[in-house]
Amino acid sequence: LGRPLLGAPGQGAGTWSRFARLPYPQDQLFLHDTFPDGFLWGAGSAAYQTEGGWRQGGKGASVWDTFAHRPATPPGSVAPGPAGGDVASDSYNNLFRDVEGLRRLGVSHYRFSLAWARLLPNGTVPLNPAGLAHYHRLLGRLRELGIEPVVTLYHWDLPQGLQDAFGGWASPVLPQLFRDYAELCFRHFGGQVRYWLTMDNPYVVAWHGYGTGRLPPGMRGGPRLGYRAAHHLLQAHAKVWHLYNDHFRPTQRGKVSIALSSHWIKPQRMTEKNIKECQKSLDFVLGWFAKPIFIDGDYPESMRSNLSSLLPEFSEVEKKYIKGTADFFALSFGATLSFQLLDSHMKFQQLESISLRQLLYWISSEYNKPQIFIVENSWFVSGSTKRDDAKYIYYLKKFIMETLKAIRYDGVTVFGYTVWSLLDGFEWHRGYSIRRGLFYVDFQSHDKKLMPKSSVLFYQKLIEKNGFPPLPENQPIEGIFPCGFAWGIVDNYIQVDTTPAQFLDSNVYVWDIHQTKQLIKVDGVFTSKRKRHCVDFAAIRLQVSLLQEMHVTHFHFSLKWSLILPLGNLSLINHTLVHYYQCFASELLRVNITPVVALWQPMAENQELPVSLAKYGAWENPETIQAFVEYARFCFTSLGDHVKFWITMNEPSVKNLTYTAGHNLLKAHAKAWHLYDKEFRRSQKGKISIALQADWVEPACPFSGNDQEVADRILEFDIGWLAEPIFGNGDYPQVMRAWLHRRNAVDLYNFHLPYFSEDEKKLIQGSFDFFALSHYTTTLVGWEKEDALKYDHYLEVQMINDITWLQSPNRAAVVPWGLRKLLKWVKSKYGDVPIYVMANGIDDDQNMVHDKLRVYYIQNYINEALKAYTLDNVNLQGYFVYSFNDKTAPNYGLYSYVANQYEPKPSMKHYREIIDNNGFPGPETPELLCPEEIASCPECHFFRTGKSLLAFISFIFVAFIVTIFFITYYSKRVDRRYK
Repeated sequence: LGRPLLGAPGQGAGTWSRFARLPYPQDQLFLHDTFPDGFLWGAGSAAYQTEGGWRQGGKGASVWDTFAHRPATPPGSVAPGPAGGDVASDSYNNLFRDVEGLRRLGVSHYRFSLAWARLLPNGTVPLNPAGLAHYHRLLGRLRELGIEPVVTLYHWDLPQGLQDAFGGWASPVLPQLFRDYAELCFRHFGGQVRYWLTMDNPYVVAWHGYGTGRLPPGMRGGPRLGYRAAHHLLQAHAKVWHLYNDHFRPTQRGKVSIALSSHWIKPQRMTEKNIKECQKSLDFVLGWFAKPIFIDGDYPESMRSNLSSLLPEFSEVEKKYIKGTADFFALSFGATLSFQLLDSHMKFQQLESISLRQLLYWISSEYNKPQIFIVENSWFVSGSTKRDDAKYIYYLKKFIMETLKAIRYDGVTVFGYTVWSLLDGFEWHRGYSIRRGLFYVDFQSHDKKLMPKSSVLFYQKLIEKNGFPPLPENQPIEGIFPCGFAWGIVDNYIQVDTTPAQFLDSNVYVWDIHQTKQLIKVDGVFTSKRKRHCVDFAAIRLQVSLLQEMHVTHFHFSLKWSLILPLGNLSLINHTLVHYYQCFASELLRVNITPVVALWQPMAENQELPVSLAKYGAWENPETIQAFVEYARFCFTSLGDHVKFWITMNEPSVKNLTYTAGHNLLKAHAKAWHLYDKEFRRSQKGKISIALQADWVEPACPFSGNDQEVADRILEFDIGWLAEPIFGNGDYPQVMRAWLHRRNAVDLYNFHLPYFSEDEKKLIQGSFDFFALSHYTTTLVGWEKEDALKYDHYLEVQMINDITWLQSPNRAAVVPWGLRKLLKWVKSKYGDVPIYVMANGIDDDQNMVHDKLRVYYIQNYINEALKAYTLDNVNLQGYFVYSFNDKTAPNYGLYSYVANQYEPKPSMKHYREIIDNNGFPGPETPELLCPEEIASCPECHFFRTGKSLLAFISFIFVAFIVTIFFITYYSKRVDRRYK
């Protein structure tokens, strides 16, 4: 009561602008740290949700019992389900079962509520001995295990007798009756309880119990009755706090508070008006109860000015009586209120959000920096989800990490956290359609055994470690890549501009400087044409100069099959385009940049195939195989002198391939590889392979064998499908064949995976010189169906999001460690094959703030690649960033393209610095002396092979000039002397 005010009403309004200014993406990164020593970890439950036994042991009826047994649902309310909480999780008959679950978790506290109607069946005396004995047994067992009880006196289940006799919380009589009930509890249980909560979420009780009628007792009295009920709830809470403070605190030495629930809200746009509306929204929900208790005993000013006569008034005496009636701030946040029971009018046209961290900061700023105890927090999974509750885990991870950031970054005092809930139960207005428990309960079974979900293992380990301590694998390493490491950049299709330079025009022009100021062609007069040169293409000069500026050693781009051979055969050749590609490659070589050229890359229109091939089945048609081989032969012949690093097919999308198309594509690749190997390799001395898209797939529940099996299956379907025949045994993965056999047998599908002949296996197996892969992100997968929109019925896989991961504007997850895991997987599957990461990048929204995300992305993905090379002995030989510029790959480029100008982004300069350092050298990194490499350049052949001869000739020439000079000089001196 005597604490000086460090915060004041309205100070929380600075929260939105503060969090908008925090450094990006650093502030959004996962925080690897631990909670303060002595931090309280617990789980919770509520009597009506879990106890059951509604007619056992002399228990009286509560308003929830009555509400659940109504024959019909009144308009506007929500049906709780046919069974309600009659049996629920049957905790009344399984007390030791529940406590054993707590012991297994290793929690420090257990929050539960007393059923008022179990202790006082009619709401007032006489006391029910069976109810008293039940809670004594529970408290005794908790004491034996050293688990601290956190006891709620009233969690929504008002005795029906009080509702019938007085009208429930609408009556001014209730505060005194609640005080009498609390006194009984303090006398009988107070010696074993240090933390008391008078009531839970009075907002829901008042607004939906008495205002809207959505929840028990179902009174639709409108705002006026809702505000009156809240007035009485506040008075009741204050009476109980003073009772404990005056009569029980000196001997029992406990603490008393009230569990207040809140949402979080963010402005539609960051304007002063919207921020005021957000502040008002929190005032109307949380501030309605928090400001009277924690600040001055009265309602928020925004409520008093907006609600006028609807809002009851406190006398000055009542204000003093209510002010300060909490020993800590007990916060409930999660799926009960957020996006569920929050009245839409109380959002004031702003956007609801689930940022626990910002709410904690707002509470600290607004309410005098109280000590905060999170007494309820979690999200939910579908009622059909059994034990692998990945979605629930990642919400827990997010909320707990945000709590840690609030403590470590924002200076908020939080001393405890409570998962909701210990076990599955009756979820109020949503019945049994969702689950929020750590332990699974089969509600149809007789014994109601508790079965641990994956979230139990997650929470158990988190408690053991007291948070998320830094691990060695989370730390960046120092070191450098080997000599000759390929540092590259990707442009799917280079900018092609074959417009000739002006001086190749044979016409003669006169400049009219007096009138039109334009060039006028002189008819009939021509000059001789000179031979076309590569330097004539201005577009090539510009692109090459930008690549030089980046300091890359390799540049990867794809040819356009559909434009080079428009008819799909050699009957029509676009010689101008071929010459352009020749020039581009030779200009790259001239500046020591190695061209890495893909023969084909699928794009949306006709898969980038010649129209004649696309029209007749594309890769479904076996004739496309031979067409591709002939095209490859033409490219090897035309460009092979300049290109020593070939990709047959770049990122063929398995999502869009039929099994027949994939079959033909593999044969086409293998034939092109053998063609090069037999007819071109000896003279051109190049290398060739295929580049596969390879995003990493991680089991959503790391402790689940089922999820691991799903992840392994997806990796084989996504990568192994095309990789195993080439880099493995010459045939498709056994996992694919077995899965399709099962699906075809059980579901009568007809997914036919073709077979290779023995000759075809020999043709395809080993048709590589290196393993090229494109990697962008990591996906989590599970087997439990949770979200129909993200569930693949064919592969029986549920896609899951880890909401703590950074995401790009296009919602691509930034997961650097996924690249390292992928590289290790490739090595474990296919041996010590040379590996090139041919594309790795992230999108932005042309906002420099988001290019900071790309800087982080490049830095950390390359560091994980270094770990794979250094720590895992992966034979990694190159890394390429996607992409070169925004003109050809909007939002992915290291160069922006605005108003016909290319500008380097900060990420380009950062990548250049990594290239210049060949990685991340530290003070302990030994210096690597690499011989200077010169790219293969046919035009430069003479200058390389004749370097010694040139040097000798230059020496003789200089010596001759010097000799002539001295002869002349001394001859003149002799002549003057004799004269």
